[in-house]
Amino acid sequence: MKINVENLGVLKQAEFELGDITLICGGNNTGKTYATYALFGFLYRWNHYLRDSIPKQKIDELWNHGITRIDIKPYIEKANETLKSGCQRYTQSLPRIFASKPAHFNNSRFRIELEQDKLQIAIDRAFERKVGPPIRAIFSLSKAKRENNLVISLLFDKDETPFPFRLIKPVIQYSINDMIFGPHFPRPFIASAERTGGAIFRSELSGVENLPWTPEDIGPSDYALPITVNIDFIRKLESVAKEDSFIAKEHPQILNNFSDIIGGEYIADDNDTIYFHPSREKTKLTMGESSSAVRSLLDIGFYLRNSAKRGDLLMVDEPELNLHPENQRRIARLFARLVNLGIKVFITTHSDYIVKELNTLIMLNHNKPHLKQIAEQEGYDQSELITAEKIKMYIAEKSRDQPENYQTLVKARVDPELGIEARSFDETINKMNEIQAAIVWGADE
Repeated sequence: MKINVENLGVLKQAEFELGDITLICGGNNTGKTYATYALFGFLYRWNHYLRDSIPKQKIDELWNHGITRIDIKPYIEKANETLKSGCQRYTQSLPRIFASKPAHFNNSRFRIELEQDKLQIAIDRAFERKVGPPIRAIFSLSKAKRENNLVISLLFDKDETPFPFRLIKPVIQYSINDMIFGPHFPRPFIASAERTGGAIFRSELSGVENLPWTPEDIGPSDYALPITVNIDFIRKLESVAKEDSFIAKEHPQILNNFSDIIGGEYIADDNDTIYFHPSREKTKLTMGESSSAVRSLLDIGFYLRNSAKRGDLLMVDEPELNLHPENQRRIARLFARLVNLGIKVFITTHSDYIVKELNTLIMLNHNKPHLKQIAEQEGYDQSELITAEKIKMYIAEKSRDQPENYQTLVKARVDPELGIEARSFDETINKMNEIQAAIVWGADE
């Protein structure tokens, strides 16, 4: 998946791909958050922006006879055209996504491109869905493997159960979209940079009780959509805590790794109050009594334990917030484990420790005796190692090939042997080393 943006905040033009791990680095006010929020906003409501024509005769046939069949092959053939139009509609929603003035996005452009041959998997995959209340479904939609036809059936008696005729088209449209685009657009979960404040003030935050179902319903807000979604998740942790994710059921070691990072675990008690229980202590701490590191990882902890799904995109703005360098290394290893379980990770970061730890995981992932020995000595597990092909990294900076004010995202080289070329950090570190060398040895010259 390629994402293109133009005139988005400070970004003049940029293109980036979504990898299993995607990192965007760079200085302050260089466009990292703009790229992140724009991508999140699209993935959060993409099915509402993509629209195509459903023949009226098919809708009438379904209504009058209770069943119809739609060939999805023509929809696949023009999928990128549908996606282009959907991205244009999404671009018009950017002021609401960013809770900003429309004038700031007059010349903005957001575009996602998918490879046409990868869209063909919709034919190969089976699809089955029932729509309606859990007790009694209203629609049945199904398609067999390697078949073109989507079979749609009514499961209710029109004389006994009134149902708005106007809703038939959206039901069919969303289902066709899910078949064609669903495998390519992961479900996003975002931990914004505002999460630390959200953790401590969550009961006082007004937020949005029920987020809107359509982009047009997103009205004026004081907060960008990603922040609102993040706050809404934090405010509802008591109900979130009642479910178990696949990680909690199948990979409890991941939760143990996370507990090592925060030094304990989060607890939702019988009174629906969230506490932090430090390891090897009997005390329970409120979020106000807990460390800033505990607060900054609150939503990520509940996501991992209670709501994570395979295929998700975990988006974290500055995961290093409030973390000691050792825990920044641990969080990088945790991200690699998640990727190897089928969860994609997207982060913006200023942390050289996170990037260097990912480098280590790449460099150790080779079948060489001395590397295996190092991994064993330093406590690295095979489940943490990752290949260079799974990582995409971009540096938000001025383009070296364009005019001076041309802000963009420059792709960094990720080498299988040496890891990520983090020029953004290396230049700063090298300059500091030069200054310190001059301080120590300058008098001898």
